Amino acid sequence: MQNKKNYTSAFISLTVLFFMWGFMTVLNDILIPYLKGVFELNYFKAMLVQFAFFLAYFIGSAVYFIFSVTKGDPINKIGYKNGIVAGLIVSAIGALLFYPAALFHMYGFFLSALFVLGLGFTLLQISANPYVAILGSEESASSRLNLAQGFNSLGTTIGPVIGGFLIFTFFKNAEGSDAVKIPYLVFALLFVLVAVFIGKTKLPVFTNSEEIVKGFGAFKYPQLVFGMFAIFMYVGGEVSIGSMIINFLHLPEIGGMTETQASTYVAFYWGGQMIGRFLGAISLSEIKLKVFKYFLMFIVPVVSFITVGLITNFDTANIFGILLIINYLAFVFAGKRANRNLYVFAGINIVLLAIVLNTTGQLALWSLVGIGLFNSIMWSNIFTLAISGLGKYTSQGSSLLVMMILGGAILPVISGLVADSFGIQMAFIVPVFSYVYLMFYGLVGYKQNKIEL
Repeated sequence: MQNKKNYTSAFISLTVLFFMWGFMTVLNDILIPYLKGVFELNYFKAMLVQFAFFLAYFIGSAVYFIFSVTKGDPINKIGYKNGIVAGLIVSAIGALLFYPAALFHMYGFFLSALFVLGLGFTLLQISANPYVAILGSEESASSRLNLAQGFNSLGTTIGPVIGGFLIFTFFKNAEGSDAVKIPYLVFALLFVLVAVFIGKTKLPVFTNSEEIVKGFGAFKYPQLVFGMFAIFMYVGGEVSIGSMIINFLHLPEIGGMTETQASTYVAFYWGGQMIGRFLGAISLSEIKLKVFKYFLMFIVPVVSFITVGLITNFDTANIFGILLIINYLAFVFAGKRANRNLYVFAGINIVLLAIVLNTTGQLALWSLVGIGLFNSIMWSNIFTLAISGLGKYTSQGSSLLVMMILGGAILPVISGLVADSFGIQMAFIVPVFSYVYLMFYGLVGYKQNKIEL
């Protein structure tokens, strides 16, 4: 194992990766209203975009898990670096497939391209998340993963703005579905370039000193089993909300916005995750001086409010400012305990969804957008709580957690069915159940009590 002095450069290399897959994943929120219009789809059929993409996570992770329990963990054989490079190449192939999908103007072809893209991201998730977690002490794993996820959220923040501009404005007059041809060719090239960059970067090599045991040993750990359902609920709730924002803000009683205008608020939703993740990285860090820590944390929401206020206007952004203050106070209250952060933030999101379901106008708009602030630390905290104490089963456990990203395929489709039947506003009842479960996991489900199988 290499010295800690090498970990910084390795971590910086991986943040580029987290940024890239965040950027690409959130473009689905732009594709949904775009393809819905191009192919004249209802909400259920439009949500098949997320179904195809996130189904790939489940199938890819299931194959990985089956291989690990029969032949031994692949990551321990090929290494994290090779797993990351393989994921980038598969992702590039998926992005390239958008060109023939647009050329033949086939919705099914688009879904197939998204499935391949999702397979590539599956490899990246299985390889990169645990790798970031072990690039240092176990105590600071949540902080490190929050920081990496912060750069992932930087990608999800910029993605809707750039994607919305390219698809709804720059290539607006393209025939049929041609507006996505050139952008996704560029994305494919970027994946290849990042693969070359990672391939040539010297990354620390970690070897597992424990015996690699085949079988279903990971299921002995209840924190992992409950964590699998927590990932399912978290991703499903998060994606359901992001997928509905543009169509929701198009409603006259909410905002009456165009797709281009609404895509800015998609950026604020995912940008809230970035704000919260950087706050979480500071809150869960090993900074000893509390006054300095809280000062650093305070700077993040102040800068964020000024930025949002300048982009929109300060009168309408006041509600977001209040949510930023609540987010800051929630971090101060929860401290460094990952489980407490989880149940407190889930509880706040339940309240915000109740407001979205029962109000209109600016209050409903900003309550929905503000949920991103409190989604922020959930992935990294669930992930680190779930794999904590797994030892030789860490990579196997990671594949099981990534498998449950399946929630991003299932819950948006259910939300689409509810939207078609009862209206898009009522569809936000679906993620309420997600956050109720996440409260349970943060309060009880994360506890480590090994079960003998």
